[in-house]
Amino acid sequence: MAETEIEWTDATWNPVAGCNIMSAGCTNCYAMQMAYRLEAMGVDKYSGLTRKSGGRRIWNGVIREDRASLEIPVRWKRPRKIFVNSMSDLFHPSVSSSFIEDVWSVMARTPHHHYQILTKRPDRMAEIVSSIQTKPLRNVWLGTSVESEEVSARIDELRRVSASIRFISFEPLIASVGKIDLSDIHWAIVGGESGPRARPIKEAWIDEIHDACRVSETAFFFKQWGTWGKDNKRRSKKLNGRQYRGRTWDEMPVQANF
Repeated sequence: MAETEIEWTDATWNPVAGCNIMSAGCTNCYAMQMAYRLEAMGVDKYSGLTRKSGGRRIWNGVIREDRASLEIPVRWKRPRKIFVNSMSDLFHPSVSSSFIEDVWSVMARTPHHHYQILTKRPDRMAEIVSSIQTKPLRNVWLGTSVESEEVSARIDELRRVSASIRFISFEPLIASVGKIDLSDIHWAIVGGESGPRARPIKEAWIDEIHDACRVSETAFFFKQWGTWGKDNKRRSKKLNGRQYRGRTWDEMPVQANF
């Protein structure tokens, strides 16, 4: 995969395939159905990664390291923002630390790109990153996903990660995140869930995050309302749009100095 319609990045790079459901935010993950579709199209990398459950496809926990894809960003000469592992989690416990180190090597060799890595395991991220770099790579942004207050402790774990940019994806936002501290977090992405099984988003939940961003001077990016609009009515995500408080929010993080 390369070009993407994700609003906050330019391209995707997937050196790892496969995952497993970890928390409520994973329930309707688009990547599960996408992996099944790619398998049906004959893409070997995605073969046997999902199983059928309740009329849909879910991860079965099989993880595949794809060394053949490691050099893909090297061949991209035009600078891009690259979302790493949109179809998996680089810090899944089944991904070897040596493979993660190889991914780091590629990113170090391609400073013209900016890499964005999201994980639901910021504790493992902090541990491994500290062992493979002496100081942060300026072109690597490290983040975690937080869908509700139930998993908001990931924010504190992310703060332990040595990174040029730390960011949080509050997507899909399926509940209040409560009173959060975003100090030392450079960027927050907020978005509602989309798809046939999408859960509603509430404007008050977005307000909590927006207000926390203003306190901590964290860049705020509102990606979408998703399937449920501001008026709590169900329609296409395109019709619901991206406006919040009467405008679009496409703020990007300011690079930290090292």
